[in-house]
Amino acid sequence: MKKTGKVHYLEPGIFAQKEVSCQGFTTRHEGVSRQPYNSLNLGINTYDSRHNVQGNRSILIRAFGLRAERLVTVNQVHGLDLLVIDTPNREYDHFQKLECDGIITNQSGLMIGVCTADCVPILLLDPVKKVVAALHAGWKGTAGNIAGKGVISMIEMYSSKPVDIMAAVGPAIGKCCYEVDSPVAEAFRKSAIGLDFFDIEREPEKWRLDLGAANFRLLLDAGLTESNISISRLCVSCEHDLFFSYRRDNGDTGRQMGFIMLK
Repeated sequence: MKKTGKVHYLEPGIFAQKEVSCQGFTTRHEGVSRQPYNSLNLGINTYDSRHNVQGNRSILIRAFGLRAERLVTVNQVHGLDLLVIDTPNREYDHFQKLECDGIITNQSGLMIGVCTADCVPILLLDPVKKVVAALHAGWKGTAGNIAGKGVISMIEMYSSKPVDIMAAVGPAIGKCCYEVDSPVAEAFRKSAIGLDFFDIEREPEKWRLDLGAANFRLLLDAGLTESNISISRLCVSCEHDLFFSYRRDNGDTGRQMGFIMLK
């Protein structure tokens, strides 16, 4: 666990000294929101007051010496669309309304982030081409291979090589707590990854799904080397004191953020 300013976050060691000025996965500590969003709720699409969320986002961005407009997020909808930012822009607030589930940029000094409360946050870095990405992978995004799409986009747009790309798979709900039903299983059955990460059926039409491990595999399938991928094994549902969990808290909860910024 690392602390910068007031912000407690997990910093993937795999990115250390690799062209990023900050990167990590926030915890719920040291914000201004009250229960059940206490306290560093960074999710705009929650029932928390917008004033509190903006205050929490200011705490995050100021911890790294930045202005509020340098934090970019999007309106996540469990899809596969990605926002690409490849030119300087003075105002990024309007991107919050775009329906996307990932951001890719080659712009330095721009913090990009995805919010989660069970889903998998994925951070990508190509230290050679100097490109970063933040991806949001719930079960729909995982079945649709948003991780692979992020890698392919970096290859096509910036001539990245998969062997150069590094990835951090952040804290998400673990297999221990993530029970899914037949529509989820059917979506994976039709996908490239299949049912490899479903546990044995414990009840009729009920399985346990390991979302983190599934995305690890998808990154390998996209050409990344195993040594260039780190994965957190913390379950956000189990770790009540550290993280928000949509399922554990019956939907009335905050959001943590996976964030990354190029030097």
